[in-house]
Amino acid sequence: MPAVVQAKETNLEGILEGKKQYQVPLYQRVYSWGEKQLRQLWDDLVEIAEVRQRDPNATHFIGSLVLAASPGYGPVGVQAFLVVDGQQRLTTLTLLLAALRDHQAAVDGGHHRDRLDQQFLVNKWEAGEPAKLVPTQADRAPFLAVIRGSAEAGGSDAIGAAYRFFRVRLASHDDPDDVDDVRLLEEAVLRGLALVAVTAQPGDNAHRIFESLNNTGLRLTQADLLKNYLFMRLGERAESVYDAVWLPLEKKLTSENLELLFWLDLVQDDERVKQADTYTGQQRRLDQMTADEIEEEVRRIAALGNILATILDPDREDDAEVRRRLQRMRAWGTTTAYPLVMQVMLRRAEGTATRDEAINALLCLESYFVRRIVTGRATKSLNRTLLQGAGAIKSASHVDTALRTFLSVGRKYFATDAQVRDAVHTVQFYWQGRAAQKKLILFWLEESYGAKERVSESGLTIEHVLPQTLTDEWSADFASTLEPGNDVRYEYEAVVHTLGNLTLTGYNSELSNRPFSEKRVLLGESGLKMNRPIADQQAWGVSEIYARATQLAERIIELWPGPDETAIETPRMGTEGLWEAVAGIVAAIPAGSWTSYGEVAIVAGTHPNPLGQRLASHPIENAHRVLQVSGRVSPKFAWIEPDRTDDPRAVLEREGVRFDEHGRAESAQFLPAQELACLAGYDVATDPFDRFAQQVADLWGGAVADAVGFISDRWEAAGGWFQLGPGSSPTLYFMAGPDTASHIWPIAMYPSGYCEVVFQYLKTRPPFDDPELRQELRSRLNEAPGVDLPDRPRPSIRLEALADPEVRDTVVKALDWFADTVRDRDFE
Repeated sequence: MPAVVQAKETNLEGILEGKKQYQVPLYQRVYSWGEKQLRQLWDDLVEIAEVRQRDPNATHFIGSLVLAASPGYGPVGVQAFLVVDGQQRLTTLTLLLAALRDHQAAVDGGHHRDRLDQQFLVNKWEAGEPAKLVPTQADRAPFLAVIRGSAEAGGSDAIGAAYRFFRVRLASHDDPDDVDDVRLLEEAVLRGLALVAVTAQPGDNAHRIFESLNNTGLRLTQADLLKNYLFMRLGERAESVYDAVWLPLEKKLTSENLELLFWLDLVQDDERVKQADTYTGQQRRLDQMTADEIEEEVRRIAALGNILATILDPDREDDAEVRRRLQRMRAWGTTTAYPLVMQVMLRRAEGTATRDEAINALLCLESYFVRRIVTGRATKSLNRTLLQGAGAIKSASHVDTALRTFLSVGRKYFATDAQVRDAVHTVQFYWQGRAAQKKLILFWLEESYGAKERVSESGLTIEHVLPQTLTDEWSADFASTLEPGNDVRYEYEAVVHTLGNLTLTGYNSELSNRPFSEKRVLLGESGLKMNRPIADQQAWGVSEIYARATQLAERIIELWPGPDETAIETPRMGTEGLWEAVAGIVAAIPAGSWTSYGEVAIVAGTHPNPLGQRLASHPIENAHRVLQVSGRVSPKFAWIEPDRTDDPRAVLEREGVRFDEHGRAESAQFLPAQELACLAGYDVATDPFDRFAQQVADLWGGAVADAVGFISDRWEAAGGWFQLGPGSSPTLYFMAGPDTASHIWPIAMYPSGYCEVVFQYLKTRPPFDDPELRQELRSRLNEAPGVDLPDRPRPSIRLEALADPEVRDTVVKALDWFADTVRDRDFE
């Protein structure tokens, strides 16, 4: 039921006169007005002071002040209120009065100090002369230094900066020949600034008012809301619990990480909870608790926060091996792993998991990540799997065994040793996962060789031994390693991006496309032990790349243990079983329909690259119905029958497939993985986000896919979320705001190759209904090299352009600004 409130127009004099105290609750944000807001207030104040000389009744409205009766802790005999909304404004005006007091006392006598203190700044006749405004805990010391005129007044913090700002402005404004200018300014502060004071009646729920304000514009984080809720429920215990428990937690975790903490707590029990629903999910649970239980809950959350702080900063961990495993999890950069890592570390903290079990569980998770990338399944259903894993190990007797078993069963793509050995020869490792993760795998492999001199990861880059650009000299050298009659281009493309051809180096630009005779000398001088065997080779061709891949596969198997194959519920396909399955899936494609290599790969549980090679080299019924994701016939497609020369597009048209003028098959005739699985008799769950990422990689290459992944990760880190459109090529919408009808999105990405900026829709969504904000967004994006967005409803940036780090980083900064603007649009 809504709180009953009273609202009346008043001024600062009416607010501060009398025996009153205004307390800013512990949950409120710290004082954060900067020079921009201070300058605006000062300019308004000077203007209204001039206007009031002509019209003494003139006022300037500066907003509302929402108050609630304090829950009983304030000076005896003083009417106490909680400042639910408006604390930034009230704090600033009080600092301005203190600056007026000190300026006038310095130039016109100490009586000004007594006059303004007694009336507006302190409760003069109460024990200890308590201040009329008590800010939140973090601001209290610098604020009271100003009110009491102590030597520390005007420090480097935001409170001190505001006080100094007003002192400087007053000194400049005070004309020695005008005896009234400062007096008129003071009178304008007290009586010329109009406020609406909204006061909840005793017994009303101030938290509900606070929550309602947030829902109607006061953009606080979910952590802010939960902090408010908890400490409102604690009543008189709030201050002591805050000092003893909460404040140390806030020193360890940022506001964003506090929100992450509350979400991680929820998903330990229900993996379906979205981070956007953290507040409602926690509140629903906390509503059932008593005040005593709430206090215990704050202590439990704080203990959980200590674990999260260690996950985020592994240097806090004392045990060297646990610290090493956490450092690797942190470096991997997958925040969706945190629920699982949190559960492992919580079990260890509770004493229900041993130190060795925790280490083994973290190693198992690392192995899972590494093997997925090595076998070309970097992102497939990963988030869902990790969230479910936290619940799977929560009450298990042994967390390491339980986690390994959980990851081994079902379609979780924990690659077996045999699959690793097969994948290193066929999977295009260079295009798998994020660039930083591939580099980490290579770096961890290098570490495993145990070099005496430790090599720093920073400065190292991934180097193609056989270069990405095949020069005439390299082409000739490579051809000399092949059997007569082999297709040089085909053999080159099959191996150039595989693991066996990749290494790390600190001088990538120097190696570049140099011939192998020169490159092997530089690699031999490298400080990395993994480069020595390459340098020992006399030539570098398919057999050398295969041999190195085989060696690396064995090292991967040794370093990163695989699944428990005895726990697997259904037999895993060997190579022959896989291709038998592919043949059955492709044979199920009906006439008049088509699908892509990526969709067949999803159903079969393989990667599009080896699948494409298989279809190109082995007779499989209906292989001509498998096209590129764009709907075009692959330029490499060839009939297996040597005497067959008919055009595959013509065959498809006779079967009923329609093509447009650009040679693309009609999307309405496309079979997505889900339908294809049903036709082939499989039960497979497909994730549209995975399909989006795969289509970008297939169409535009791994560098573009990595850039899109980087931008997506940064958007999530800024508090954004995603929505995917329907269809075989889903659009990725970058959403901001709560997961409700009030959302807003700045861009939409299309797998076809465009990042669209949706000014057309922003025009109707506050705060970007302001044309100046839309122009600011356009200007920020246009700072990217080669980007020149015209003033049109839906201009776009090519996805290929995002592979340029400067373009990518500029887009990220613009999106960070967008998210901040949406979040802070009602900044007080």
